[in-house]
Amino acid sequence: MEITAALPTFLITLREGFEAALVVGIVLACLKKAEQSHLNSWVFSGVVIGILASAVFGVLFGWLIQGIATSEHPYAPVFGEFLEAGIGLFAITMLSWMLIWMTQQAKSLKAEVEGAVKAAIENHQTAAGWGIFGLIFIAVLREGLETVIFILATFQQSIMAAIGAILGLFVAAGLGLLLFKWGVKINIRLFFQIMGVFLLLIVAGLIISVLTHLDAGVGILAQINSNYAGFCLTQPTSCLLGNLVLNAEGFLPDKQFPGIVLKALFGYRDHLYFVQIVSYFLFLITVGGFYLKEVNGKASLPLKPEKSAS
Repeated sequence: MEITAALPTFLITLREGFEAALVVGIVLACLKKAEQSHLNSWVFSGVVIGILASAVFGVLFGWLIQGIATSEHPYAPVFGEFLEAGIGLFAITMLSWMLIWMTQQAKSLKAEVEGAVKAAIENHQTAAGWGIFGLIFIAVLREGLETVIFILATFQQSIMAAIGAILGLFVAAGLGLLLFKWGVKINIRLFFQIMGVFLLLIVAGLIISVLTHLDAGVGILAQINSNYAGFCLTQPTSCLLGNLVLNAEGFLPDKQFPGIVLKALFGYRDHLYFVQIVSYFLFLITVGGFYLKEVNGKASLPLKPEKSAS
């Protein structure tokens, strides 16, 4: 069931990639409307360089994680667990912030991008090209880094996770073509609402993973250095997570279907501790509540793309 590793990355890149595709489509439409389609090459260059920069970041960080994992330093396992926890925490922060930000900025997204394109076009020809390139590069890099960090936080060694991410990008690009090239009507607001809920649950699952890594790091540290042994008690009480609340290994193991799917998508574990459960629902109540309030209140995407942007 290694294919399950592709599911969350597919959903992440589908949403984040479509968000970037909206910016690219709006820019191409604006350039065509302004009869500046000769600047399209700057747009495509921004897309390619943004994707490559994200990939390079992922490779370098992956080497760092791999180097720590293979290090013979006695504290390397501790550093590895804490590093993975840190990456996961960073992924939670970035994805949560982008989820809320996109919801808040949805109404003004088209106007803001069009304004930036207009300002770039009004500059000197070369400056206009670099302005367009910078706008696209930042949009693609932002979404790409979020995806790369998520993959690093969850599936560092999984080829299927990378395949899921690539498939998500292709589908997002396909949706962008349908929307801007062929004028197919897509309910963008509904799309982002549904994907937003999935993203919210996926990020909540990351919290369980982060706490698991932190707990493992403290446990290893206690085994290596007796000075930290006081942090850990005997099982089933965890070092940091408190008492064991759920033991579903007998009827819903997280290494077999369907538990492995729930683990890949939503961070499910067949052993859940008190702090993990409290943190999970606290995140859903706070961040999820704020997101749903924004969605039900004022968020919308009244985007009316040009019929063609080629």
